[in-house]
Amino acid sequence: MHLFRSYKYQVFPDRCTGEEKPQIRGISWTPLPEAVDTQDTIKQFLSDRILKAARVVYSTLMERNPGLIRDRKHHLKTYRQCCSGKELVDWLMKLNDCFQSRSQAVGMWQVLVDEGILSHVKQELNFHDKDTQFYRFMEAEFELNHTTNEKDSKDEELQESLALLIQMGPDALLTMILRKCPSQRTPEDLEVIYEELMHVKAVAHLSTSVRKELAAVLVFESHAKAGTVLFSQGDKGTSWYIIWRGSVNVITHGKGLVTTLHEGEDFGQLALVNDAPRSATIILREDNCHFLRVDKQDFIRILKDVEANTVRLEEHGKVVLVLEKSSAQESTYQGGSASSNKYTVMSGTPEKILEHMLETIKLETNDPSVTDFLLTHPVFMPYSQLCAALQHQYPPSEGTDLEKAAYALNTKQKVVKLVAHWVALYGLLLRDNPVASEFLESNCPFAVLYEIFKADHKAVNVMLPVDASVSDILTTLTPVKEQLGPEKSTMDTLEQMCSKDIASQHTSYDWELFMAMHEVELVYYVFGREKFPGSTTANLERFVRRFNEVQYWVVTELCLCEDLVKRAILLKKFIKMAVVLKEQKNLNSFFAVMFGLSNSAVQRLNKTWEDPSRNHRAYRLTVAKLSPPYIPFMPLLLKDMTFIHEGNKNYTDKLVNFEKMRMIARTLKTVRECRSQAYGNIKQYIQNLKVIDNQKKLTQLSRAIER
Repeated sequence: MHLFRSYKYQVFPDRCTGEEKPQIRGISWTPLPEAVDTQDTIKQFLSDRILKAARVVYSTLMERNPGLIRDRKHHLKTYRQCCSGKELVDWLMKLNDCFQSRSQAVGMWQVLVDEGILSHVKQELNFHDKDTQFYRFMEAEFELNHTTNEKDSKDEELQESLALLIQMGPDALLTMILRKCPSQRTPEDLEVIYEELMHVKAVAHLSTSVRKELAAVLVFESHAKAGTVLFSQGDKGTSWYIIWRGSVNVITHGKGLVTTLHEGEDFGQLALVNDAPRSATIILREDNCHFLRVDKQDFIRILKDVEANTVRLEEHGKVVLVLEKSSAQESTYQGGSASSNKYTVMSGTPEKILEHMLETIKLETNDPSVTDFLLTHPVFMPYSQLCAALQHQYPPSEGTDLEKAAYALNTKQKVVKLVAHWVALYGLLLRDNPVASEFLESNCPFAVLYEIFKADHKAVNVMLPVDASVSDILTTLTPVKEQLGPEKSTMDTLEQMCSKDIASQHTSYDWELFMAMHEVELVYYVFGREKFPGSTTANLERFVRRFNEVQYWVVTELCLCEDLVKRAILLKKFIKMAVVLKEQKNLNSFFAVMFGLSNSAVQRLNKTWEDPSRNHRAYRLTVAKLSPPYIPFMPLLLKDMTFIHEGNKNYTDKLVNFEKMRMIARTLKTVRECRSQAYGNIKQYIQNLKVIDNQKKLTQLSRAIER
C-alpha cells in the first residue's frame, strides 16, 4: 500500500525575511501551517488495522505456544523474552495453510517490523528467517494483550487478521529486498525487483537488459520529513532518482515552483547524461518519501554496456534493424533458452524483423521471439503485408543448382514452420480473414483448419454475432420490462442453492467465456479496434461485461433484500461463494464478488480486503504460484497492457519497437498459459469417465488388492 501525504508550499524567489528559515540558494520555502497540521488519515486508518491484527496474532501465539517467547543466548550474550525469526515463520506455516511459501510468512512479519510492533534485538530493519536473529513484540508500547474478542469469534478474527497482513506482505517484502545492499541481493531478489520495474512509469520504456542491470544496482533511499532538500540547483549531479513512494516539488531560480513529481516518475538524469550541474532544486513534498537511486558510475556503465552490446544493421544509409546482445541469464527473463548468448531484436522495419526471425528460427523447437512476433504483428505488419513478405522469401541465390535447391528447401521449411505456428496461435481467426485465408489456400494447401465443438462449449458460437455492430443491435432491439432491472430480490431462490454449487456454475460459465476469447483480442482492444479492419473483440468484451455483471448482481441482491435477517444470511452466502471461487482459481469472478461486497452499502469487508488494482503486487505473486488452468483477473491484465501501450511508442526512429511488442506478447502468453489445460469440473468428469471394460483385467486387479 502506497500512502500519500500532501503539503503545500509558498515559494519566494530571491526574497529574504527576518525569520529564520532554511535557505536554498536564494529560495526560501515555508510549509503552510494548515498543511503541516493535517493528519494523514489514510495512514492512521491502516496503522489501526495493522495494530488490531497484530493483537489478534500475538494473543493467538501466547495462547497456543507461549514457550516460543523466552530468554535466548547467542555468542555469550543473553537476549530477554524474544523469539527467533525462523521459529516465527515455522509457527505461521503450521498455524494456517493460506501461507504458500516461507517468503510470504516473512513478508507478514516484515509488516509488523515496519510498524515497530515487532522489533529486532539489534534494531535491524529487515526481518530474517534465521535461528540466530531474535525479535521482541513491543507488548507494553502497543498494548498487545488488550483484546476484547469473544471466544467464539477468535478464529474468524484470526483469519481476517492474517488475510490483512498477507495482503500487505508483498509491499513490505519488496521494500525489505530494496533495503539490502545491491551486492547482497540473491538472484530471486533481482527477479522480484525486475518484475516490479516493469510497472514503474520511469523505466517502462527501457529494454529488458537495462531493467535487469538496474535491478542489480538500485539503492533504496528514504527521507522522513517533508521539506527535506534532496539536492539544490547548481549542485554536482551524482545520482538518478525514481520516486518509489511520495512526491517532490521541483523549484528553479526565478520561476519558483515549476512542477510536482509523483510516484513512478524520475528526476536527476539530465545532469548525469550531460555531466552538468543540477538544473533545479528538489524538495520533499510529504513525509516518508522513498526513492530508488542509481549512482552516476552505475548509470554511465549501463549506458556504455547498452551501446557496446547493440548492433545496428544499415541498408542504403538507413538503420533497418537494431539487435542487442543478451546473455543466457537475460534470455531466461524473456522465456528463452539459456544455452548461449544470442541477439534480441530491439527495433527494426517489419520486413527485416521477419527476415531475422526466419534466419534464426530452429525447426526442432519453438522460439519465444517468433511467438512474440506472431501475436503482435497486426500492430505493425497487417495481414496483407505479412503474407506478401512471406511469399517473397525465396530469392535466387548464387551457386550450383544443388546449392540453390538446398537453400530454397531450407528457407521453405522455415517459412512452413513459421506459418504452422501462426495457424496454431490464431486458429479460426485466420479463416475469417480473407487475405490470410487466400494465402493459406494458395501457398499452404496442406494446412487445414478444424472447427471442433465440445459439449461444454456448444453455446460459445452464438453468444454475439461477429459481423454486427453495437449500433445495429441496439436499433433492432426494444427494451422490455425485465431489461430495466429487477424489482425484487431472488433471495428465495438463492436460499435453496448451496454456495459451492453457485460458485461451481459461475466457474463453469466463466471458463466457457474465457475459452471463447482469443488472446490477440487484447491487442485489438488496447490498441483500438478501428486500427485493425475486420477484427473483433466481441468475446473479450463479453468476458469483461461478465465481470461487471457479477459485481452488480451481488450489490443488487443485497440492496433488494429488505429483511435484515435474510440479508445477513445472503451476505454470508456471498462471502462463502467468494472463498470457493478463490479455491477454484476463478480470480475474475472472485474479485467481481469482492468488489460487489466492498460497495459502500456493505461496510464489513472494507476492513478485510484491499483493492487488487491498487495492490497489484499481491495479486501477481499469488498468480505466479498458480498452475493452469485458472481464470485470471481480466481488468488488471487490460490495465497492464494499456500501461505498456501508453508508456512505449510503437516506433522508435521509424523502426518497429519490438521490445514493446515483446512485453505485450508476454501478457498474451499469460492468457494462453491460463487455459493450456482443460478445466476439471464435475460436468466434464461425468462426460469423460475413464473405465476398464476388460473383465479379465478387473479380476486381476481385484485379486491383487485383496487375496
